[in-house]
Amino acid sequence: MSAMVKVSFKQQVLIAREGAIVDSVNRLLAEKGFDLMTVDEVAADVGIAKASLYKHFASKEALAAAAMTRLLRRASERLAELAASSDSTALQRLKAVVRWTMEVQLAGEMPSLPAQNSSLRQALVNDPDYMGLLMAVSDQLGEWIVQAQEAGQLTSAVPPEVILYTFFARACDPVLGVLRTGGHPTEQIIEWVLSTCFDGLLAR
Repeated sequence: MSAMVKVSFKQQVLIAREGAIVDSVNRLLAEKGFDLMTVDEVAADVGIAKASLYKHFASKEALAAAAMTRLLRRASERLAELAASSDSTALQRLKAVVRWTMEVQLAGEMPSLPAQNSSLRQALVNDPDYMGLLMAVSDQLGEWIVQAQEAGQLTSAVPPEVILYTFFARACDPVLGVLRTGGHPTEQIIEWVLSTCFDGLLAR
C-alpha cells in the first residue's frame, strides 16, 4: 500500500483559497457574464487583495477557464453516474444530461461566457484540463447520440454533431431565464424545454 501524500497546512490554505476564488467566479459569471465581471470584483468578493488573486490565476480569462473546468468536471461525474446505470437507454441518459444542465443554469450555477472572445477562447484551448474534460464529455455524449439514432430513438436525418451542439446550447438557453421571470415553476420549465428539445414542435 502506497503511503498517503501529506499536504502541508500552507498548501491546504492555498487550495481552500483557490476553491473560494473559483466559487466566486462561477457565481459572478452566472449572474453577470464574462464581459461584466471584473478581477477587482472577484478579489473583493473573496476578501483578498487583487495581487493575492493573481498568485493563483494570471488573468480574467484564466479565472473563467477554471470555472468552466470545474463545471466540466461536474458534468463528467454526472455522465459517469449515468453510464453506470445499466437499465437505462441512451435516450434516457441524454435526457438526464440535458435536464441536469438546465437544473444547473436555473440554480444560478452555470457560467455565462461570450460567444465571441478570442482571448478567452485561446485561454480555454490552451488549458489541458479543460480541453481533456471537454473532449471526454463530448465523446461520451456523442456515443450515446449514435446509439440512440441506431435504436431509432433519435432522428438519423440530423448529424450527431448537430444534435450534440443542440444539447450544449441548452446549458445557456435564455428561454429558461425568461420563463422563470414569468413565474413558472422550475420543474415545469424543464419539462417544456425538454419536450421542445427532444420531441419538437409538431403536433403528435
